[in-house]
Amino acid sequence: MAWGKKKGGRKEPLFGLPAALADLRLTSADRIPNAEDKPKKSAKSSAKRKADDSDDEPPRERKAPASRSGAKRRSKSRGGFSLGRLVYWGAVLGLWGVIAVIAVVVYVGAHLPPIQSLEIPKRPPTIQIVGIDGSMLAQRGEMAGANVSLKDLPPYLPKAFIAIEDRRFYSHYGIDPVGILRALVTNVLHRGVSQGGSTLTQQLAKNLFLTQERTMQRKLQEAELAIWLERKHSKNEILELYLNRVYFGSGAYGVEAAAQRYFGKSAKNVTIPEAAMLAGLVKSPSRLAPNRNPEGAEQRAQVVLAAMADAKFITEAQAQASIGHPSYNVKPVGAGTVNYVADWIGEVLDDLVGQIDESIKVETTIDPKLQSVAEAAVIDELAAKSVKFNVSQGALVAMTPDGAVRAMVGGRNYSESQYNRAVTAKRQPGSSFKPFVYLTALEQGLTPDTVRQDAPIEVKGWKPENYTHEYFGPVTLTQALAMSLNTVAIRLGLEVGPKNVVRTAHRLGISSKLEPNASIALGTSEVSVVEMVGAYAPFANGGFAVSPHVVTRIKTLGGKLLYMRQPEERNQVIDPRYVGMMNAMMRETLINGTAKKAEIPGWPAAGKTGTSQDYRDAWFVGYTANLVTGVWLGNDDNSPTKKATGGGLPVEVWSRFMRTAHEGVPVAALPNSLANWGPSNLAIVASQVAPPTVPPSAPANNGGYRPAPTRANVRPEAAPGLDGWLMDRLFGGNR
Repeated sequence: MAWGKKKGGRKEPLFGLPAALADLRLTSADRIPNAEDKPKKSAKSSAKRKADDSDDEPPRERKAPASRSGAKRRSKSRGGFSLGRLVYWGAVLGLWGVIAVIAVVVYVGAHLPPIQSLEIPKRPPTIQIVGIDGSMLAQRGEMAGANVSLKDLPPYLPKAFIAIEDRRFYSHYGIDPVGILRALVTNVLHRGVSQGGSTLTQQLAKNLFLTQERTMQRKLQEAELAIWLERKHSKNEILELYLNRVYFGSGAYGVEAAAQRYFGKSAKNVTIPEAAMLAGLVKSPSRLAPNRNPEGAEQRAQVVLAAMADAKFITEAQAQASIGHPSYNVKPVGAGTVNYVADWIGEVLDDLVGQIDESIKVETTIDPKLQSVAEAAVIDELAAKSVKFNVSQGALVAMTPDGAVRAMVGGRNYSESQYNRAVTAKRQPGSSFKPFVYLTALEQGLTPDTVRQDAPIEVKGWKPENYTHEYFGPVTLTQALAMSLNTVAIRLGLEVGPKNVVRTAHRLGISSKLEPNASIALGTSEVSVVEMVGAYAPFANGGFAVSPHVVTRIKTLGGKLLYMRQPEERNQVIDPRYVGMMNAMMRETLINGTAKKAEIPGWPAAGKTGTSQDYRDAWFVGYTANLVTGVWLGNDDNSPTKKATGGGLPVEVWSRFMRTAHEGVPVAALPNSLANWGPSNLAIVASQVAPPTVPPSAPANNGGYRPAPTRANVRPEAAPGLDGWLMDRLFGGNR
């Protein structure tokens, strides 16, 4: 063999990775040998090995075969490596878990309210509305009773909440892992959310600082705030805060408000079954409110009683004796039509005291007894006759002659409709507007016995008619007003000027826009009930303008005076002599005119009926020296009624209310009534008032006028002029 040649041919040099792997060959020595696997040595193999060794090629280094002990060590190292990896990855995951928890806590904390605002917030301001006798009429805002101290409550009341809401309240630190686990197991078993794990502290945190949305972020915020509350306040402080802030349904916040709402008593005086019912409401206050769902509230109260007994807060005998005994059938404070008054007060508060940032008490002019009578009068009459006359709604306003509202009904059912038909709604007053026309005529020199013609009239193509389609010829103004003759009112309106009629109405208290046209005499411009009643008040008080009002004083609950109504400057808007004339004329409406059903035994009264076009509105506004009351009946959609007139249902409602309102009140005459006049007034009035003018169209009859004899209650004028009218009223005459 030549030098340099190798057996087996030429081998190219290898570089890089192939070179590194060239010597990696598996041999039998790399395996773990077994007894059976040992190769048998043969002579042929030995000879060949020797021949190879004697070859010219340099000997190749061979790795010594691994021993059995080394293989065992590698096997053990492989097992140790797996356990180590498990520990390693467990530590990594744990670390990332801690980081994730910290990140969540930081994120949730970053979205909490600013730390400076994490103080116990003040209660939202409430408005307590009381009547003239100091009794509670209604409450606006969140109904929150006064804060009650934990030590002033019966011990079983807070224990009822602990028993059903948070049995471990005194042993946890704001969050109860045991309670959460128990709730989780219960919910899984029931396949739904049947139990919550929130502690009382968490519920308080939610009520004070958070919304009611059900999200994971809110629950985490709730938990953080609960821990903050536990660090900042004692357990008893947290429990007291909770009892004074939790919601109990029907607008009641806190145990005091809830006890007043449902039981008509203070929380300091509730019984064990009442305490159980209050604690049971927290789960679902709107659904379990006893004034809406008494059966559900009672069933929940039984669950609370059982929990109290199980926690050893009460005995089993007390729990059994308390079942079925809560007195929740108390009428809620502020229910009924008085809420229309409360709404009206809410509208004027801003003008009186500005923005409200603390709870206040509003003292009003409302008489609770008269309010109840007014409500019953409207509702009962509508219930009996609304179908017959196709009348669905009504309103009533009663005020003293100085403008203090004693009763107001804005509709038949506040829960169904909060629209205030006494203040907000504006309807055509019909003939109840005519007194402003007749007053304007008197102020221009006419008298109640001045005669005008009742006959067909046409104004630019408009041909108004009387209600009965009858015409009576020459009649006195008193007769025309009592019988509500349309043609005479239109003639007077045109005679004195529609603009002057509008000025008179505005002067007396009408604030709505009035159109100065021929039809104004028939009340075609829309007004509100409270306006009409206020404008009639000067007839009842001697001629002074009034501002209808309901608020007398406003104070904070601490007693600080914020507003007090000051006496109004008396502004004479009707001369007293004309007040007497108008009262005499409008008394005839109740005696012989369209309101003969209106009667208050022993009391002189006056007023005027009104019916708008197509019987859409029926009115009666009447008064004594004690009260001025207006009634409206109709439909919200302005649809016609079935011939409901002012002399029908409105008079019946008015009479029912006024008869009760005047029981036990000393009788008083209407101001400036002729019965109080003496002979000395005759010369004064005669010198101040010009004699009436006689229109050319009125036929003369020996100085007097006779109306058509078709209706017995239409009486003739006694004598011409103011002197004859006064002599007739003072000394008898033909009356």
